[in-house]
Amino acid sequence: MRVLRLISIALLSLSASAVYAQRWMQFESIEDGFRMMVPGPFEVEEVEYQTEYGIVVPARIYTHVNEGGRYIMTVVDYRDSQRLHEERIKALDGVYLPVYGQVDVRGSIAFAARKIRERAASIEYDNYHYITRVDGHQLHTTNPDGTRTFAGLYLHRSRLYILDATVKPGTPPGGMFQQSLEFIDENGESITYRNFRDVYKVIGVPER
Repeated sequence: MRVLRLISIALLSLSASAVYAQRWMQFESIEDGFRMMVPGPFEVEEVEYQTEYGIVVPARIYTHVNEGGRYIMTVVDYRDSQRLHEERIKALDGVYLPVYGQVDVRGSIAFAARKIRERAASIEYDNYHYITRVDGHQLHTTNPDGTRTFAGLYLHRSRLYILDATVKPGTPPGGMFQQSLEFIDENGESITYRNFRDVYKVIGVPER
């Protein structure tokens, strides 16, 4: 009887895992230039995002919430940031340097990562990462309420992609959401780079 009960529990667990896995589907946004695996449909919101150096740029937030947690992709559009910085320099009569417009973009990953660290109770992983030779960063943290965050941040063609899967205790990790990002062009084709140097030949991201 005990063996039968254990088998039943195991089958229920496998069934629950299978149901959870079946929910994942591919999502793509031609407008924001990405494709990824998601656990369900997104709600989309357009917002304003204040950068580290105090300008405001447009952003789009893709959110899916289910019983396991919250899955968010935020795309911050820095492509017009240099012009906004130049306007600000004129308004402030040259108080700061034009190079800060570039620094604001190049430092955007570090700025966003700091915000994730600040809300965490502990940090389990905090390191450089890349996807198809596009530089980024990954974070695994535990929050004060016991939820776990699996975050990935990548800067591609002056757009910052912030993937944030924050899941409840006992829920499968958000690794698929965190690591499935793919960059696509206006035709929906994957963008790949032969080497890291090629990544910095795009407009708005000065070559290192």
